[in-house]
Amino acid sequence: MNQIRVALVDDQQLVRAGFRMVIDSQPDLSVVAEAGDGAQAVRTLTGPTSAVDVVLMDVRMPTMDGLEATAQITAAGTAERPAPRVIVLTTFDLDEYVLAAIRAGASGFLLKDAPPEEMLAAIRTVHAGDAVIAPSSTRRLLEHLVTALPADAAAGSTGPAQQAVAELTDREREVFVLMARGRSNTEIGRELFVAEATVKTHVGRILAKLGARDRVQAVVIAYETGLVRPGDGG
Repeated sequence: MNQIRVALVDDQQLVRAGFRMVIDSQPDLSVVAEAGDGAQAVRTLTGPTSAVDVVLMDVRMPTMDGLEATAQITAAGTAERPAPRVIVLTTFDLDEYVLAAIRAGASGFLLKDAPPEEMLAAIRTVHAGDAVIAPSSTRRLLEHLVTALPADAAAGSTGPAQQAVAELTDREREVFVLMARGRSNTEIGRELFVAEATVKTHVGRILAKLGARDRVQAVVIAYETGLVRPGDGG
């Protein structure tokens, strides 16, 4: 079995030890690197010998915070050696930082006090190429984030993102709205009475039209352009 290689970035050694214990207990996961601040993380995870698949990244750290570290780590990826996927660890009082982290290249975010099984599922999810937006706690957090957006953005501002949303077909808009509400491809297919493979095709086209890296970035666009608002649909 090819193990998913995980890096832990947090300035609290006790927190890292707890995460390591949970992650290393899984046969398909292994902690292969640790860092106590963002600068150390960048040095460790962008070097030629780095071999990490997923990073759990804290936000508040000395020397360099998790936002800047995420931006530098994701920007250092190449076609030959893709950057690891980053999951930002957060608490509700850091909402605006999480939004910035997603823009910086994070593939998702997770509440720091989430149950261990949710953290493990998040690591596997982003490693498989999807983004972490499905858990109900994450959906609530995403809606909470929108209160940090400028009023004109939350109300639907003009600009490239708004124009890209306007160019979606009616079916793509339906799929996009359900994505933004945290639905999986299976759930979207069930709700729209189409095959899951068809949903995947629509999702791919939506991401391409929006110029979005993944589902999380697309969901942020949905809220920023006002296509979806906090509390819509549930």
